[in-house]
Amino acid sequence: MITQTSKKPDILLKKGQIIAGKWHHRNYQVVKELGHGAIGSVYLCVYANRQVALKMSKQSTSISSEVNVLKAFQSVQGYHLGPSLIDVDDYETSDGYQYSFYVMEYISGETLHDFIRRNGHEWLVSLLISFAKDLQVLHNEGYVFGDLKIENLIVTRKPARLRWVDVGGTTLRGRAIKEYTEFYDRAYWQYGSRKAEPGYDLFALAMIILRVYYPNGFTRGSNPKKTLQTKINQAIDIAPLKPLLLMLIDGSIKDANQVKDFILTYFVQQKDKMDRRVLLAKPKKQHEGYYPFIEIGSILTIGGVCYLYVTLFM
Repeated sequence: MITQTSKKPDILLKKGQIIAGKWHHRNYQVVKELGHGAIGSVYLCVYANRQVALKMSKQSTSISSEVNVLKAFQSVQGYHLGPSLIDVDDYETSDGYQYSFYVMEYISGETLHDFIRRNGHEWLVSLLISFAKDLQVLHNEGYVFGDLKIENLIVTRKPARLRWVDVGGTTLRGRAIKEYTEFYDRAYWQYGSRKAEPGYDLFALAMIILRVYYPNGFTRGSNPKKTLQTKINQAIDIAPLKPLLLMLIDGSIKDANQVKDFILTYFVQQKDKMDRRVLLAKPKKQHEGYYPFIEIGSILTIGGVCYLYVTLFM
């Protein structure tokens, strides 16, 4: 049997093809390819009348590494990080080649680009709050996402939440980043090293927001740092994203909790300013009658949502 990785040809699974697990004897029917990268390809499959995501690679060690990450995520009590792991097995072709694969939860949703196009840039604020919490848990567990980019994210519904769907670049803190994409890489923009630490992910988070405003990206030019600062100042039109992104790229923000705190603090301060203006503008008796409606109106805004989040959960 030929099993050497160097001799294995790339594999392309076709719609309707059955992937039979060599050891666990589970059959997965291919629906379509969801994406591919340097390590392998991810396919939407059907197993036991449910949709699942199957990732296959000729690099068994890389598959094992990703499986270990998913298992570590599942061990986090009371928190759901990344897709749930369903199965790990090998697939043997009729030519005798063996490929490793794992099966995970299929997370349905839409791309961040599509979601923002339909709902508006204001939604970036609330998506960032929940995603920053996820990043903090990931970092606390001793990992850095590494290859954090817009293609590895999806927006789920009810509630709207930004989730990652590929853990291929996840690296233990302190090691060298094992996978990266230049546009999201701080070393490429001369803002730091490729050491796996929270700041690496936070820089990439800023670049994800920029990519929403610049769908086709942009070149770094002769002065990468100035290019980024200029692009942020020119495009970002939602407070408090502009100062937040500037702090993310220059490393002023050290952990993901600070992202959440910065956003929530900003909106609480804005609400306090609004309350003071109302108190000054209305006589006391009139204000007492109008105040509930003002409060409800604030809750219907993104700022109000953030204020409500602080009140209920912080």
